Amino acid sequence: MEHQLAPYACRSSESRGRLVAEPDSATRSVFQRDRDRILHSSAFRRLKHKTQVFVYHEGDHYRTRLTHSLEVAQIARSLARSLTLNEDLAEALALAHDLGHPPFGHAGEEELDKVMAAHEGFDHNAQTIRIVTHLEHRYAAFEGLNLSWETLEGLAKHNGPLVGHPIDRSNPPGHLPFAMRAYLTDNDLELHSWPSAEAQAAAIADDVAYNNHDIDDGLRAGLFSLEDLAVVPMVRETLETISLDWPDISLPIKIHELVRRLIGRMTADILQHSRDNLADLAPRSPQDIRECGRMLIGFSPEMKAEVDTLREFLFANMYRHRLVLRTTSKAKRVVRDLFALYMSEPELLPPEWAAIATGPDTPQTARAVADFIAGMTDRYAIRDHRKLLDITAFPI
Repeated sequence: MEHQLAPYACRSSESRGRLVAEPDSATRSVFQRDRDRILHSSAFRRLKHKTQVFVYHEGDHYRTRLTHSLEVAQIARSLARSLTLNEDLAEALALAHDLGHPPFGHAGEEELDKVMAAHEGFDHNAQTIRIVTHLEHRYAAFEGLNLSWETLEGLAKHNGPLVGHPIDRSNPPGHLPFAMRAYLTDNDLELHSWPSAEAQAAAIADDVAYNNHDIDDGLRAGLFSLEDLAVVPMVRETLETISLDWPDISLPIKIHELVRRLIGRMTADILQHSRDNLADLAPRSPQDIRECGRMLIGFSPEMKAEVDTLREFLFANMYRHRLVLRTTSKAKRVVRDLFALYMSEPELLPPEWAAIATGPDTPQTARAVADFIAGMTDRYAIRDHRKLLDITAFPI
């Protein structure tokens, strides 16, 4: 089916390959194998119990990192199909984009970065690279998942270049996250160039998914009402059209109708704006996309302004809501307490992690502890905190 792709789409047959060479599959393309390895990874399964906004015990119907990733993959695949890009690559990138998130979402990441400040910090995007290239142990022939160059490239820089010019990989810039610098010694991901069109599609699909499902979850949680949300012009206009079409529908159906229409409105804008960009540039290869100097797949300026207004509303009324902040505060304490305990007593780590540690308060121990905590689900972290720090919690 590659003959149906745009000339600037990434093709499996032209992949730059894997760090460890493998025979081709008789039934799957390079990017299909990448997608399947991601789906079968332990890190992907753990997303089921990692926070998006609400911690797992707060309700069964709120999004988790897993359901979010599935929604991003659906939107990314639809965008790729409409733009005649490689759907399999876009899907693989969407499914893997949040693998590096620690428990408790951005609150967990902020706290882990803070406690790791003396040891080169923590970044969830770079941690995704670390997971798929080093921490997953499933194959006899290599560490990690041995994904294709194009998938690794897309995971590393889906939001744009990380450096301004080609770098000396033996001495990468200090501002790059630790995990990214560590991997560059093995593989040049060309961090100075722009991401592939498929990576750009996955990145903007992430924006569409989380903005809209945060509306859904926030409304269902009672953090704000439709009347509150109507201060956002795009939402108010959409609600008015729903009232005209379906004046007597129930609130749950009205919420779903709002979310589906907003997703449709945003994706239609992305497709039109991206087609205009691609027509102006007329790229003839994936490399033309990487060297064009800007993102081509994304919102129009007008839609971006609308989405920014929506984000401002969600930040003020959801992410900074008192009930969310109360959970966030507790989540940060869990991460902070576990890190401090394991740093001072690394022998309490599971044996495979304790074997990596080099004693209390060393940089190598800090990275082992950060990797271990980052891999935890919300419920594992809460349970581990209770077992280790609640003196009444016996037996261990």
